[in-house]
Amino acid sequence: MTEVDDIDHALLRLLRQDARRTFSEMAEKVGLSVAAVKRRVDRLRDIGVITGFTAQIDYAKLGWGIEAFTELRYAGSAPVSEIIRTATVAPEVQAIYTTAGDPDALVSIRARDMRHLQQVIDTLRRAGNVTGTKTLMVMDVWTRSDVDPSPPTRPSATTRPQPAQRPRP
Repeated sequence: MTEVDDIDHALLRLLRQDARRTFSEMAEKVGLSVAAVKRRVDRLRDIGVITGFTAQIDYAKLGWGIEAFTELRYAGSAPVSEIIRTATVAPEVQAIYTTAGDPDALVSIRARDMRHLQQVIDTLRRAGNVTGTKTLMVMDVWTRSDVDPSPPTRPSATTRPQPAQRPRP
């Protein structure tokens, strides 16, 4: 396991909140020099902890407001390569998660509307040795970076965790 200390974790939290944050901004927040922050971020990239920097996109504003996960089941013991080939026939597929047990895979899909989603699911059903599907609609999304980014703590017996409130665009 890679050596990552509390300051490295703080830098990772800051980058998850805003990957465009400057080294200067991060240095001020973690109490290091700009050069030290740059060295740490470079090291985290070099050792593979940071694998890239991305933009978070509001797909609904682009006309792709439907998000769903579809479980895929296959006949027999389909190899992972067949599962990936099956799911990549549809450009609406955002990610494929192969799983142990039932189902064989979980596919993340973006679609324009319900009719479009149905077309994507029909395409997946016709591809490969798919024997069954089950689709789960995403109603809302919560991620760890939506709330206070400090590590989770165990609530006391008298404290009830409150649901995270996420501002809507």
